Amino acid sequence: MAQSLCSGLHSRGLLTTPSSSSSLSPPPLRYAVLGAGFAGLSVAWHLLRESAKDLNLRIDIYDEIGIGGGASGISGGLLHPYSPKAKLLWRGAECWNECLKLLSVAESAAMDSQELDSAISDFDPHFHGLIVRKRGILRPAVSMKNLLLLSDNARNCLPRCRIETLDEDAAQNIVPNLRLPLNKAFYMPQALNIHPKRYVQALYLACKNLAKELSTSSVGEKELHLHKKNVHKLVDLEGEYQAVIICLGAKADMLPELAGRIPLRTCRGVVAHLKLLDDIGEEYPELGPSILSDAWLAIQGPRSLYMGSTWEWKSRNSSPNVSTSEASQALEELLPKAYAVYPDLKNWTFAGARAGLRAMPPLTPHGSLPLLGCVDDIVGESMGCKYWLFAGLGARGLLYHSWLGKLMAQAVLACNEQLIPSELISWNKRNQ
Repeated sequence: MAQSLCSGLHSRGLLTTPSSSSSLSPPPLRYAVLGAGFAGLSVAWHLLRESAKDLNLRIDIYDEIGIGGGASGISGGLLHPYSPKAKLLWRGAECWNECLKLLSVAESAAMDSQELDSAISDFDPHFHGLIVRKRGILRPAVSMKNLLLLSDNARNCLPRCRIETLDEDAAQNIVPNLRLPLNKAFYMPQALNIHPKRYVQALYLACKNLAKELSTSSVGEKELHLHKKNVHKLVDLEGEYQAVIICLGAKADMLPELAGRIPLRTCRGVVAHLKLLDDIGEEYPELGPSILSDAWLAIQGPRSLYMGSTWEWKSRNSSPNVSTSEASQALEELLPKAYAVYPDLKNWTFAGARAGLRAMPPLTPHGSLPLLGCVDDIVGESMGCKYWLFAGLGARGLLYHSWLGKLMAQAVLACNEQLIPSELISWNKRNQ
């Protein structure tokens, strides 16, 4: 069990308390966050937000690709707190509420910034400079079993993310020519479509702004630094940091200290970008929702959407680049599924593809939950609470990242793993 106090860090001189007679500011507590995706940036934000105002704090973020360069930056961006069967996910209310808060933080940071558009080469103009497209998400029922489960679970939806039942006529008023095999669809009008790359860029900007604001308004100095470099092994950081928080997604298992010792499965997913040419077909409705089915359609605008996703289990390929053959295989798999509910997609043209490597956690009685906690025992660290893992967000990184990033930051600052729910740390045999 991780120590509840930072006695180990004090004993090594890593946490110091200046004498009352000293006029010098104490050196900052230094934290390393490995990974600049959803998880890493949430941890960085909450370390700043949750730390004591008079604390001198420095956070170093390491990511060789940069902000949102991994799987986070190419996710589908469809955000809601439900399983494919419309069942509220484990602690779904807390995750949804905290995610909405962090989205608001990022939106505020983006409003007055010109940095984002210049940093995002694939930015879609139909988002009109927004991080969030608020059009809802619609899920057609595609089998009788699916229909019965969706109907039962939808009755227990959250007030802040309602689920409404629509027949085909009502659904086609929202999306003309939508096909409902069983004349029923489940509509989440408050669900969101996030531009993931723009969101993580804005969240990083919010972190920088918060560090400056806290340094100006309080006694403690707060610093935030991004290092575009890879940490090949944890021992390279030995002696530099009070704590190292590993938020590397599927790459966490590639660190030699963790390789083969954490229960993560890898899965490569390809997402296709489709466009409707100017002189062809009927535009997707400007206010139309995104669609969840056997293949999902994340609507970017009337003539632009993303379609996903494939599932290539056991892949170790983390490159975002997609070959011609891989793209062709993805289209062969995804298009028939999408045509089944939105046949007008046959008028659209393939405009490119991208891919990411998911880190999938094991199945538990509560569903597939991320892996959190102190991993000193795995790494071989014997003193204090130095190494922490935040991984296994799977395909639900957007939903989980804010609340779990907050819990992780609180646990790291307090050196107390017990601040994290037991369901998230039980994967480690030490906690069983």
